[in-house]
Amino acid sequence: MPSASNSRRKFIRNSSVAAASFFIVPRHVLGKGFVAPSDKLNVAGIGAGGKGQSDIAEFFKTGKVNIVALCDVDDRASATSRKNFPKANYYKDFREMLEKEKNNIDAVSISTPDHTHANATLAAMQLGKHVYTQKPLTHDIYEARLLTDAAKRYKVVTQMGNQGGSGDGVRKAKELFDAGLIGEVHTVHAWTNRPVWPQGIPTPTGNHEVPKELNWDLWLGPAKYIDYNPAYVPFNWRGWWAFGTGALGDMACHIMDPVFRLLPIDYPNSVECSVVNSWKNFFVEGNFVDSCPPASIIHLNYPRKDGKGNIKVSWYDGGLLPQRPDELLPEEAFGNWDGGALFIGTKGKMLVDCYGDNPRLLPTKLMKETTLPQPSIARVPEGHYAQWVNACIAGYGKATTSSPFEFAGPFTESILIGNLAIRSWMLVNPKMKGWGDKYMGRKTLLWDARNMRITNFEEANQFVKLDRRPGWELSL
Repeated sequence: MPSASNSRRKFIRNSSVAAASFFIVPRHVLGKGFVAPSDKLNVAGIGAGGKGQSDIAEFFKTGKVNIVALCDVDDRASATSRKNFPKANYYKDFREMLEKEKNNIDAVSISTPDHTHANATLAAMQLGKHVYTQKPLTHDIYEARLLTDAAKRYKVVTQMGNQGGSGDGVRKAKELFDAGLIGEVHTVHAWTNRPVWPQGIPTPTGNHEVPKELNWDLWLGPAKYIDYNPAYVPFNWRGWWAFGTGALGDMACHIMDPVFRLLPIDYPNSVECSVVNSWKNFFVEGNFVDSCPPASIIHLNYPRKDGKGNIKVSWYDGGLLPQRPDELLPEEAFGNWDGGALFIGTKGKMLVDCYGDNPRLLPTKLMKETTLPQPSIARVPEGHYAQWVNACIAGYGKATTSSPFEFAGPFTESILIGNLAIRSWMLVNPKMKGWGDKYMGRKTLLWDARNMRITNFEEANQFVKLDRRPGWELSL
């Protein structure tokens, strides 16, 4: 017969186990819609101001996330996020954060200027952390290919921040297309109102004191060192090639997303462009090669993956637009304020707004006169952010995301080929006279996607893989 003391010890031990079990509650016990604290995703935010601030807030709103660490090179930008999440450890260098917090975090949100996306994203993936990276996925073509390969190697859940990819609009557009209502698409026009920041301007000069809250060297990251100038921070960096990707990089991930989801294409085989280098200085000799242009038109030719010909995709920004289709009534909107895309097929036309919203056949009366297909593609009612969170909690390979790097990487590459064409144009047009004496008129660049090379203009290949400062190299 056990003694009283042994019985007491057994009771305490069993009670302790029961108490511990109470605090680690399995998900199924709590019921649908409730998440146990132990099941929450521990997320770190690299880039805690601006879009990073709103991204972090969106993840937290899911009710399934702990924000455990924040990182930003600018204390001013990160002030609100630090106030909202006072228990999160705060860092200025994401490399230090990842090293110190690697055992505390499950996933990382990256929302920094374009030129530091690849470094932060790859570093997190190499630690086995799931990643959500804002659009455009990368700053150059080589980086996009690298992150695509990294996602396969490190087997983590990935998502690019092009929220329209999870919207109902692009799915409805796909259903309309798959129903054959516009036939085989052969031409697409896509456009945006961007830039809404300065572009086509001289490189800023002057001596400026670096704000005490900003670590300028870390902000530059892999970019060539230049002196601090308020023209770059906190927002207008988008218009400078060293840091941003201009109007195309900012908006094509939203506006051209339906193009890549609907059509059988991946990489273009040629690209050409027309550029307005500066509205205010159009007749000035020379151009502003450090600044993205204020307006451009880009033409991309895509071989269909099924071998049935080609699809031509044209991009317009800076207020330039394609011709309105005849089927669109004079008072009807041609896209929305942010832009849109027009699909031209062998049987008809379809118009979508930015993010793939509001897809409609043209003329729009067809939306009432035609028998439209029933929904057949699964929607994402939880939205882009929660979809990624849920997939991370489920684990790699257990759930899908709308813009995994498998999709987002090649998509980003394709977009950035347009910027390669623009930069090549600016490189050989110092006096705004076509392609110069040697390259009169508009030159078509031929793209070898497999080897990531322009085959007929060697100078263009410098824009495939941009130079990086020592210490910021990328390697799988």
